[in-house]
This record gives sequence, C-alpha cells and structure tokens, in this order.
Amino acid sequence: MLGANMSIAEVLPTVRSLSRADRLRLIQIVAQELAEDEASLIEPNHEYPIWSPYDAHDAAATLLRILGEEKSTP
Repeated sequence: MLGANMSIAEVLPTVRSLSRADRLRLIQIVAQELAEDEASLIEPNHEYPIWSPYDAHDAAATLLRILGEEKSTP
C-alpha cells in the first residue's frame, strides 16, 4: 500500500503496474489536488502586487542600449 511519505522511487513501481486507465485517473487526481493547493495560495478579495513594464524607464533604456550595441557589432 502507498504511504504518505513515500519517495518517487518507492511509488514508481506501483504506478507502473497500474492499468493505463488507472494511470490516467491517477494523473487526473494529482492534477486536481495540485490545482486545489494552488487555489489555496490566493485569498479572495486580497490585492497582490504585479510587476508591469509600464513606467519601467530604466529597463527600457537598458534594452535600447543593448539593442544599439548589437547593431554596432559586425
């Protein structure tokens, strides 16, 4: 039986012995659990900062400088 603290190396032989349908179902279950874990990281009605290149003048200047250097290189 699979335990909660098993390593991948311990689980793989059991997973490989499953039928194709069971392996596909396992993929669905794991993907669903991962999605639920991710959803719990984001709280509703909470603001999260997101970086935007808008008003990133230093980044724009750096990019223009690098592009200019590439044009002048033979």
